Amino acid sequence: MTGITRTSADLDLRRRKILFRAWHRGLREMDLVFGQFADNELADLPDADLDELERIMNEEDNDLVKWILGERDLPDHFRTPLFARISAYRPDFEPQSGPATTGPSE
Repeated sequence: MTGITRTSADLDLRRRKILFRAWHRGLREMDLVFGQFADNELADLPDADLDELERIMNEEDNDLVKWILGERDLPDHFRTPLFARISAYRPDFEPQSGPATTGPSE
């Protein structure tokens, strides 16, 4: 997945702003995590979850990526079902190698 896949036409103003922010984080890794989450779940989130999502999104991307990847302990106040759902959208962030090279055919 490389970018937004849903339209914001059916969303209220608050959700439109969150959707835009989810895909324009600053770190591409966080664009992919929050963007995919927003594409799939934003329309159905209750207000309390929207409040929590906005609190999470206010954190620094460098901290968020380390928490999501497990490189740093997640603060207790983010040990919530919503943060776990967001983290489940983590793509494979392993470095990609170049094209495979093969030897001459025999």
